[in-house]
Amino acid sequence: MFKDRKEAGQKLAEALQTYKKESPLVFAIPRGGVELGYEISQALYTDFSLLISRKLPFPHNTESGFGAMAEDGSLYINERAASSVSDKEIEKIIAEQDLEIKRRIQTLRAGKALPVIKGRTVILVDDGIAMGSTMHVAVELCKKANAKKIIIAVPVAGRQTIEKFSKMVDAVIVLESPVPFYAVAQVYENWYDVSDEEVLRFFKTQDNT
Repeated sequence: MFKDRKEAGQKLAEALQTYKKESPLVFAIPRGGVELGYEISQALYTDFSLLISRKLPFPHNTESGFGAMAEDGSLYINERAASSVSDKEIEKIIAEQDLEIKRRIQTLRAGKALPVIKGRTVILVDDGIAMGSTMHVAVELCKKANAKKIIIAVPVAGRQTIEKFSKMVDAVIVLESPVPFYAVAQVYENWYDVSDEEVLRFFKTQDNT
C-alpha cells in the first residue's frame, strides 16, 4: 500500500537506481503518472517529459475502454472489446481522443515536441496499469522512435499484464501485484483524479531545480 503518488514514485525511484548510469529519459503518462515520473527523474538526475496517450472509451461507459491511441498516431484496439462498438462510433471516438491528445500537448507540454528517443533508454511511468492499453501504445511509440531500451515502471499491475509487457519491453518494474487486482486505486491510501494545474505545477518545480 502506498500513502500517495509521491511515495509510490519515490519507491519506484529506489527500484530504478540501476538505470541511473544510463541517463535514461523518463516519460510520464499524464495525468496520473506525472508526480511519479517527477520523483523518479529527480532521484535519477535525468530528463523528464510527458508522453501523451489516451484510452479509447466506450460511448456509454467512459470509465472503460476498448483500446488506446498515442500522440504519434499509434493505435491499439482490443478487437474483442470493440466488437460491441460500430465502426462509425470507433472513428468518432478516435477523432475525439486525437483532439484531446493535441490539447494536452499544447496545455501540458507547452506545444513542445517529444525529446529525441532514438538510441536512449526510456522509462515509461504511470500510477498503475489496469487494462494496459495506454501503456501499450506508449511502448509502440518508443519502438517506432528506435529507443535503445524500454523500461516500464509502475507501482501496481496485474500478473497477466506483467507477463504481457515482459514480452514487449526490456524490463517491467512493478512494486505490487495484489490478488485479486481490480483497480489501480486499491493500493493507494490517498487517490484522486489529477488536474492539468497539478501537472503544470510539477513542471514549474522542475524548471526551478
